[in-house]
Amino acid sequence: MKNYILILVHLLLLVSLSAQKPSLTKAYNAFYDKDYDKAKVQIDLCTADEKLSAKAQTWLYKGNIEFLLANREYSEKQKNEAYQIRYPDAPVQAFDAFEKALSINPKVEALDMMNASDALKQLYPYLLVCGVDQLIAKDFAGAKKTLAKGIQSYEMDTPQYPMNGDLYYYYAYTLESLGEKDDMLKYYRKALDDGSQNPYVFAKLIDHYKAANDRPNIEKTLALAKEKNPGDMSVRLLEIDYAYWAGDSAKAQNLLDQIDERSLKTVDEMVNVANFRIKEKRYEDALRLLAKANAIDPGNFVILYNLGVCSYSFSEYFFNLQNQMALHQGDKSEIEILKSESDKYLNEAAGYFEQARQLQPDDLNLLNTLRAIYVRQQSPKADEIDKVIKQMGN
Repeated sequence: MKNYILILVHLLLLVSLSAQKPSLTKAYNAFYDKDYDKAKVQIDLCTADEKLSAKAQTWLYKGNIEFLLANREYSEKQKNEAYQIRYPDAPVQAFDAFEKALSINPKVEALDMMNASDALKQLYPYLLVCGVDQLIAKDFAGAKKTLAKGIQSYEMDTPQYPMNGDLYYYYAYTLESLGEKDDMLKYYRKALDDGSQNPYVFAKLIDHYKAANDRPNIEKTLALAKEKNPGDMSVRLLEIDYAYWAGDSAKAQNLLDQIDERSLKTVDEMVNVANFRIKEKRYEDALRLLAKANAIDPGNFVILYNLGVCSYSFSEYFFNLQNQMALHQGDKSEIEILKSESDKYLNEAAGYFEQARQLQPDDLNLLNTLRAIYVRQQSPKADEIDKVIKQMGN
């Protein structure tokens, strides 16, 4: 009986090993049956096999299987946003497999399968989605490799589905995130040439041309932005910013006054318009917009800092009025009212700056302003801030 059990165990082991033996036929049959999960298991055994991995046919099968897995996955994701992608790297696996198949045998073919050359030209939409997912996960190095393959696929032939600059935009954004500024500009330009209407692309190029003091290219890029995005708020703000930069404050103010603040939809739009109002010293308008933005995004350093700037400016205004009235021996009750207003706004400013400090504790401008506030308030916090500033200088 004992020998019988041992023989049975041995036979089961042999069956198990046999089932795991790499077989192109099994991989193809699973593919033909549209069981792509099983086909992937089988083909991965083949690509790991020393002999089979040297065959172009192995990699052609692999490319087709991964291609259809990617197609299935992203189709499901389009139908149901909650769908969890099981094979996130399938587009990259397909691209690499097709390239390897071609490197072994450029003429490799298989019945009912795409040939490698044609398949490579169709992978760019999947590679774009895969690369964007990597960007969201902040895997910039991975996104760079994936999107580079996407661009390679996109440029192999006239694309069946134009991307309108999206591939180049996300690749440029990836390069920017990695600090590769020179190549970044090249791909932002390619995004425009490919039909991009993304205001961020125009903004990045305009920033570059401003740094180079290249007005003709700024104006050319701005004109194109207005043509492609007529009435877009981001483009209108770019035009106002350029007017200030070019020294035409009258034009900038005129353009700014044409904006109905009720049409501002995003926090960025509110903050940008508020910044322009601060530039004009129209602090009441800026404060109103920043308060609205803060209600939407309460943990934003820029909003909190600028709220502090506005409140501090109001405090200075009432402080100066108080001193002038005291100098001319004005009504004491009015002087007290002005002092109360000044103190109120000073306290508000300190509160906003302290909240901003929690987010960026080493911001020197913020610390210097806080020290000035606490000196005016005769608060011991002034010495604390002073120590922090001195420590930063060491």
